[in-house]
Amino acid sequence: MKKKIKIFSFILALFSFITFFSFNIKNVNANEDKIYLGGMPAGFSLNTVGVTVVGLCDVITTNGSISPSKIADVRVGDRILSIDHMEINNALDIEKAIKDKTNIIINIKRDKTYLEKEIKLEKDLTGNNKLGVFIKDDICGIGTITFIKGNRFASLGHPVLDENGELIEINGGEIYNCNITGCVKGERGKAGELRGAFIKNNSIGKIEKNLSVGVYGSLNEKFDFNNLTEITIGEATIGDAEIYSTIHGESPRKYKINIIKTENKNESKNFVIKICDRELLDKTNGIVQGMSGSPIIQNGKLVGAVTHVFINDPTRGFGLSIFNMINN
Repeated sequence: MKKKIKIFSFILALFSFITFFSFNIKNVNANEDKIYLGGMPAGFSLNTVGVTVVGLCDVITTNGSISPSKIADVRVGDRILSIDHMEINNALDIEKAIKDKTNIIINIKRDKTYLEKEIKLEKDLTGNNKLGVFIKDDICGIGTITFIKGNRFASLGHPVLDENGELIEINGGEIYNCNITGCVKGERGKAGELRGAFIKNNSIGKIEKNLSVGVYGSLNEKFDFNNLTEITIGEATIGDAEIYSTIHGESPRKYKINIIKTENKNESKNFVIKICDRELLDKTNGIVQGMSGSPIIQNGKLVGAVTHVFINDPTRGFGLSIFNMINN
């Protein structure tokens, strides 16, 4: 299933993360080989490489209205990568790049194609150069941390994708404590989603990688390292298992599932799971967006993470093997 991240909500089965084995950050750094269970929700803000055009507008000038970007055939969805060879990652970069210029060359990515456009800038009524675009420079969402190793975390079990289903290149990001406040139940043909909130002024860590098998980074001293549970890893087999996930508040709980099929051919879809926990089914109808990354436990071992939900059957979804996540 293709996924999008919404502000303060997710369109997949998001990050997961649990706690438990009392230690402070010095202990964590001293035990880099130990793995600790996830299950708690987190807020994520990923800084993109380039900025995405989300709208086009006219520039009001002394001679009327005109849109430089429309004239140059810049389109909604284009990603602006550079202007006159200056790397662009936010609105301030654009402002600096076009100041005191008349014509510029912009490099954009459209779908999988790289294009170069020459644009004649226009001055608005205040005398400032304008491109005539609305842009976004980050992606925010909520998800679950799967596990912690040392002071590093792994989450999601799948990449953050753009509107075209392509893996988004990132230029770092931040992770935050998150509170799950509600849930839209999944239905046949329509994925449900967890809803939550986080405040972007108290980061608990840095995001460093957006990979095909998840989002990775490091946690800082503001993260609560107390009461983390150490766990070993293992191979998933057909049979009873559990997921650790948070569907309300900040604390994860375990829910019963069955692993009904294993298939190691696909890098991100290594086995099929079915939710059989009546409490979870009553509250969510199964797997919903926001549960991606929820750790899967079998026979006391961490065997993988929830990644996708079957759009026509929210009680079923895919799991990613822990062995595909562990060494990134």
